[in-house]
Amino acid sequence: MHKNASLILRILSSSVCISEKAGSIIREIIKKGNLNIIDKGFNELQTEADRSSEKCIVKSLVNKFPKLSVIGEENLGINYEVPADWIVTKQDETVLVHDCPSEFQNLKEEDDVVVWVDPLDGTSEFTQGLHDHVTILIGLSVNGKAVGGVIHQPFFNYNEPQPGRTVWGLIGLGAFGIPRIMPPSNKMIVTTTRSHSNETINKAVEAFSPNYVVRVGGAGNKVLQVIEGKAHAYVFASRGCKKWDTCAPEAILHSFGGRLTDCLGNDLTYKKKENFTNELGVLASYSRDEHEKYCSFIPTEIKGQIVEKAKSFFKCL
Repeated sequence: MHKNASLILRILSSSVCISEKAGSIIREIIKKGNLNIIDKGFNELQTEADRSSEKCIVKSLVNKFPKLSVIGEENLGINYEVPADWIVTKQDETVLVHDCPSEFQNLKEEDDVVVWVDPLDGTSEFTQGLHDHVTILIGLSVNGKAVGGVIHQPFFNYNEPQPGRTVWGLIGLGAFGIPRIMPPSNKMIVTTTRSHSNETINKAVEAFSPNYVVRVGGAGNKVLQVIEGKAHAYVFASRGCKKWDTCAPEAILHSFGGRLTDCLGNDLTYKKKENFTNELGVLASYSRDEHEKYCSFIPTEIKGQIVEKAKSFFKCL
């Protein structure tokens, strides 16, 4: 064990192992066949797999890092019991062998780091049996900026003896666990939501004049589409996507040289006392150099509609 490893690498190394345990819990629930679905409203579902995965992740992180701020999508708190083997104490040595970037070497657990957890990203698709859309997301923000994260695909190579794939990254260090592939230069491929579409989103996608539109579930899955060259851009021109959806994918995409912002090109912020919704949508690009151009593809009219809807939302609070 690397006793002198920095706080952020220790959190990441723990999160890799924790995400893999959460993935095994989700697979076991599938085998049992009872998802115990709850309708949260606003076209949002919650299953037993969402709840159990979050309990495993949050309890494990708080057990290892008692002063750490952990924000989970399901907002279950920490006052519950879980099976002893759900508390993951192991750390991934392949993370700890790296040297921490200097800017993250002296962080304080209580003051500087917030962990954003989506225990099962792509729940709608999960309930429909589209398991390859599912990811587990554990994102790390430092002083309001997404800097690191873990994306675990519990159903990757599902029929193999050891199913699942884990991707992790840290700004200034790089991203690991997945190859970066450039999308085809002679086409334009856009990925967008499968289950939360509306007219504004569709018009924004059409403005890219895409050769293909890849409609899949989960923000984590869509960013992986971009990283693996299956899409040039991920376009979601609407409110609704949350901070726990984007923190880990943003950090990992940035580590690969891509970019993720709102649809106006503004950086997203990750502060524990702010609204958790990305009010101005999400735009992710395979290349940092292409991002501004892709942002310009979204019509001014669409951007204005997004801004007005955000203003209306805050007036209602």
